[in-house]
Amino acid sequence: MPALPSTMTCIEIKEFGGPEGLVPTQRPMPEPGPGEVLIKVAAAGVNRPDVVQRQGNYAPPPGATDIPGLEVAGTVVKLGEGVDPALDGAEVCALLSGGGYADYCLAKAALCLPFPKGFDALHAAAIPETFFTVWHNVFERGALQPGETFLIHGGTGGIGSTAIQLAKAMGARVFATAGSAEKVKACEELGAERGINYREEDYVEVVRGLTGGKGVNVILDVVGGDYLNRDVKAMAPSGRHVSIAFQKGAKVEFNFMPMMLKRLTFTGSVLRSQPTEEKARIAAGLTEKVWPLLDAGTLKPVVYKTFPLADAAGAHTLMESSQHIGKIMLVP
Repeated sequence: MPALPSTMTCIEIKEFGGPEGLVPTQRPMPEPGPGEVLIKVAAAGVNRPDVVQRQGNYAPPPGATDIPGLEVAGTVVKLGEGVDPALDGAEVCALLSGGGYADYCLAKAALCLPFPKGFDALHAAAIPETFFTVWHNVFERGALQPGETFLIHGGTGGIGSTAIQLAKAMGARVFATAGSAEKVKACEELGAERGINYREEDYVEVVRGLTGGKGVNVILDVVGGDYLNRDVKAMAPSGRHVSIAFQKGAKVEFNFMPMMLKRLTFTGSVLRSQPTEEKARIAAGLTEKVWPLLDAGTLKPVVYKTFPLADAAGAHTLMESSQHIGKIMLVP
C-alpha cells in the first residue's frame, strides 16, 4: 500500500452559526489507536446532528474529534493495535462519533460493516447513521412487530426514508407525515400506506381513521414540541413513542392522564454518545436482520444530492431548507 500523506483536507467549524462557518482546512493525518482503523473516505453522509453541532448546540462526546460527520464509506488503509488483519484494504461503511467530513477518518473497527452486495461507496455511506438509528429506536426501543401500525414524522428525510422502507420490509403498516404533495407522494413510493400532508390535514384524525379509531402502535418523532400531546391522541392503547429529535422544541407542557389511561410508553435515545459496546451490539443486529435485505436489494438508501467536500456549507444550506427527499452526501 502506498505511503500515506502527512496531512489531509477536512472541514472544520470555524465559528458556530450559519453554514458559512464550515471551512476547508488542512490537519495532520490521524493515527488509529487500539481497536481503530484509518479509512480513506470515498463518501460521507450529512445528517441533522451535524447541523446542530455547527450551530453550537451539540458538542462532540469526550475524546471525539471536532470535525463533523457521523458516517462514511471507503477503504481501510491502516490498522490500530488489536484489529483483525482481514480489515486491511477492506471496503467498509462505518458509524463515527465525528470526523467524516475529511479525506481520511478514524473509525472503531467494531462499527465497520462491509458494503452490501452491489452497493457503491456513495450508497454504502448513506447507511450507518440512519440505519443504526432506525433499527435501535423503532425495532429495539419501540419494539415494532409485524402487523402493527407505525407513524414516522418527517417521512422524506434520511431517517424518514429509511424508517418507511425498513418498517414496511418488516411487515408493519406504515404512515408518514410530510410537508408537500411531492413529499407525500415520495413517502408512498417508498412504501408508506398513506402519506399525510401535515400542512393540509390533521394527522391525528387521518391515522385514527386508517386504524379503525384505535391509533398507531409506534410513533418515531423528530419534531417534539406541541406534537407530543397530539401524538398521544394518535396512539393506540399500549402504544410506544420514541423521540430522537425535537425540531419544534425540547420542552412542552404535557398531560399525563391520557398517557396513563392508554398505558403508553415514552422513550428516546441519542446514538452518538452511546458506548462503543452498545453500538457494536446494534451493528450485530443490523448484520443479522437488515444486511440480508440490503444485499437482496429490498432496501436501498435514497441519495438526493451529492456535494464536493469543500462545499459542505452548500450541503448544510440544502438540509436546512428541508427541500431534500432522502440523503445529502459529500464526496472528497
